Amino acid sequence: MSAFITFEGPEGAGKTSVITKVSQKLAEDFDVITTREPGGVPTGEEIRRVVLDGDNMDIRTEAMLFAASRREHLVEKVIPALKDGKIVLCDRYIDSSLAYQGYARGIGIEEVQTLNEFAINGLYPDLTIYLDVSAEVGRQRILKNNRDQNRLDQEDKAFHEKVIEGYHKVIEGNPERFVKVNANQNLENVVEEAYQSIIKYLKNLWYNIKKRCYKNEDDYSDRSRSR
Repeated sequence: MSAFITFEGPEGAGKTSVITKVSQKLAEDFDVITTREPGGVPTGEEIRRVVLDGDNMDIRTEAMLFAASRREHLVEKVIPALKDGKIVLCDRYIDSSLAYQGYARGIGIEEVQTLNEFAINGLYPDLTIYLDVSAEVGRQRILKNNRDQNRLDQEDKAFHEKVIEGYHKVIEGNPERFVKVNANQNLENVVEEAYQSIIKYLKNLWYNIKKRCYKNEDDYSDRSRSR
């Protein structure tokens, strides 16, 4: 049983910490791999270095580089893992581009979605965990953790507030795919809430797979009796 599950949120939401701990819990019962965007594969990591650690660049160039990294990551890592029946947990995916480049940069959500549709070729996540935190709290966490800051980290508060607005618009357009988790809580609570949301999804997925199998068996039996 495979599933593609992504984690989204603004800077300082705790995605990396949460996805690491959730992956450890899921690995007790499932075959899980964890990856990230931009990056995840050698070419993607090179693009990550350019877009996050390099000089400022044209916003459309930035959007296209993220999409290029995404395509390579899908082909080289995500799609093969899904074909092998793995649970893929990914730190960021297309929704980041929609929120950051589409909305906060002002290119337009629809325009960036069109660009990324070419890259992902219809492969949207099965489930997306959105870690909801304010721009101020996220900024405080980045400073407190004393982590290396990339170009996006260094944007002003107004930019990060627009990123959050962008995420909310994306979620409004796809409410069935998203689970919103209050990331202002302590890490243990956030991890548990995200984990339980994933378990609920996987149980429903397994139930639906079994239901289809039973239906196919019944259909086969009906056809056999009618011969």
